[in-house]
Amino acid sequence: MSGHGVLLRVRGKVQGVGFRPFVWQLAHRLGLTGDVCNDGQGVLVRLAGNGERFTARLRQDCPPLARIDDVETAPFTWATLPEDFTIRHSAGGAMDTQIVPDAATCPACLAEMRDPRERRYRYPFINCTHCGPRFTIIRAMPYDRPATSMAPFPLCPPCDTEYRDPADRRFHAQPVACPDCGPRLTWIAAEVHAAGEAALREAVTMLQNGGIVAIKGLGGFHLACDAQNPLAVARLRERKRRPTKPLAVMLSDADGLPEAINKLLRSPAAPVVLTPKAWLPALPDAIAPGLDRIGVMLPANPLQHLLLDDVQRPLVMTSGNLSGKPPALTNAQALVELRDIADGFLLHNRDIVQRMDDSVVEENGAMLRRARGFVPDAIALPPGFRDIPAMLCLGAEMKNTFCLVRGDKAVLSQHFGDLSDDGVEQQWRGALAVMQQIYAFTPHSVVCDAHPGYRAREWAAQQALPVQTVLHHHAHAAACMAENGWPLDGGEVIALTLDGIGMGENGALWGGECLRVSYRDCEHLGGLPAVALPGGDLAATQPWRNLLAHCLAFVPDWQQRPDAQPVQDKPWQLLATAVSRGLNAPLASSCGRLFDAVACALDLCPDAQGYEGEAACRLEALAAQCAGVDHPVTLSVENLALFWQQWLDWRATPAERAWAFHDALAKGLAELAARHARRLSMTTVCCSGGVMHNRLLRARLGHYLSDFTLLFPSRLPAGDGAISFGQAVVAAARSCSQRT
Repeated sequence: MSGHGVLLRVRGKVQGVGFRPFVWQLAHRLGLTGDVCNDGQGVLVRLAGNGERFTARLRQDCPPLARIDDVETAPFTWATLPEDFTIRHSAGGAMDTQIVPDAATCPACLAEMRDPRERRYRYPFINCTHCGPRFTIIRAMPYDRPATSMAPFPLCPPCDTEYRDPADRRFHAQPVACPDCGPRLTWIAAEVHAAGEAALREAVTMLQNGGIVAIKGLGGFHLACDAQNPLAVARLRERKRRPTKPLAVMLSDADGLPEAINKLLRSPAAPVVLTPKAWLPALPDAIAPGLDRIGVMLPANPLQHLLLDDVQRPLVMTSGNLSGKPPALTNAQALVELRDIADGFLLHNRDIVQRMDDSVVEENGAMLRRARGFVPDAIALPPGFRDIPAMLCLGAEMKNTFCLVRGDKAVLSQHFGDLSDDGVEQQWRGALAVMQQIYAFTPHSVVCDAHPGYRAREWAAQQALPVQTVLHHHAHAAACMAENGWPLDGGEVIALTLDGIGMGENGALWGGECLRVSYRDCEHLGGLPAVALPGGDLAATQPWRNLLAHCLAFVPDWQQRPDAQPVQDKPWQLLATAVSRGLNAPLASSCGRLFDAVACALDLCPDAQGYEGEAACRLEALAAQCAGVDHPVTLSVENLALFWQQWLDWRATPAERAWAFHDALAKGLAELAARHARRLSMTTVCCSGGVMHNRLLRARLGHYLSDFTLLFPSRLPAGDGAISFGQAVVAAARSCSQRT
């Protein structure tokens, strides 16, 4: 018998999160009949009769990893009224749903894994619909087991029963497995090979004895060692050729840490959280030399929980790669590339489809690196952006991400790093292809940075698509505006964009700018003066070159200054001649290089930086020791010579002088922004660029610009990790203008 009903189209994060069994259970509780299925656009529910109570409960009782963005309802006529509520097979169609990020092991699975009575006792690949790998195992959509890297593991009868039971928390959990049918661990070290529980025991013994273990995770490899063993830490640094870059530490619990940090660590994303050293257990200084914070995390997958349970010590967990190279993704790669670093390899036989680094956040949750646990969550575009044609936005050269934008949403990729490395570019190209396939995404155009030498721009030129460019700092500002919900028709803002370097107007190199910005346009109003970069790219790695450049430009008597000693100990004469003649010494208004110059004058990283931003990070940590002290230093962008004279003449402690620089710089930039804002009758100032990761600078800008509405990045990185998203909203705004 035919009858009337209702059809519900549910969009959002609704696949791979237990949404269909939730719908099934809800319908049965309410005594409703009909069916539910996944398709390319999300979840489709068909009900017999009126669905008002069902729709209300749908939002109210949503599963923990799910998010409903929209529910559309329409009348539906049944040819034959259903007698029960069922779950139908997934259907295809144009991809519009959201793919779920990998999620940390849930409490239920953790308790089950630790219970000797359970068949998954100590099984390192336990998961359910509320946790486990998602994006890192997807090859195609809809998200079903045959389209994941779990396809080679046929379900055993007990797992198959769970998988098919809508009342079970593992119903259609695509990675579901057990020791009888799922992935298995293997151990390889010298002449010792082991599998399963024996492999885990070998790894634990190696770590307890001070060894270094390469561990295959969900989105790549980690190199691990005992974080409280100074010799093991030193050995890891020496073998990896990573002399000073901070190492992340995995703790077994977050007991004793402030509630805000504890909450971040225990969230499903389980990011690395930068935490003050004073709040952590005793760790060697070599974990984060010269810094006041350490990146800590909790175990994010079952294997990590087992390791921490057994080792009973904090572990260093750093990326499994050669210095400057991308992380290994396959067992074969790891065994070759990490053989001179690791003493043993804890491997498994499930493929990693997508590279996924650990995400890194500040203690207040502000994003520094967006990857595991957050990608590929879709980002809603601000009010006014709609019906945007599909555009592929390629990001920057360093800290690269790419972005797919279509309709009223954008999907930002995971962090990749420096595209100038061939291996990173290869992983980037592969991820581009997979992401477009997963989302059935065919771009109408490509958007890239204005810098002509970036590899992403070279790639764009090879595509048979229209290409448009966006200025680097316009993208910085636009990303911050969009993250903060600035509407398309919200008008202009004043933007302070501070970073190392980026292509500006007419080939100028920018890095410390005050801009007048809308989504569509960008006008340069002023900024730091352009100073030479002696040796070009070498200036970004050797801080003494930047101190020399500033001395030559602003400190006539620099050779008599004791703070210039780090320069005088170097072969500066040839460089000074090159600067005077403009030979391999391009001019750049770089705030990042100003930080390097000041750090060098305080004898922080005078020779070479072990990692990008090391000098600035050390300078910030030093300044934090004396935050708030009075000082006689001023910094006007129109007169850096006065700043250098005052700062060099003030014979205070290094920490006091480091603080004075931060405070004076913030005040000088705030005065510049405020002056232009008042002249143009604007009330909003947007602050972005990699330098804005500096907590002290952000705080002082907030203090000096308290009369204005301030926009800072939070959910996206302030640095180049959000450039592709900024490109997306700029290009989208231009597209809207063309249509009107």
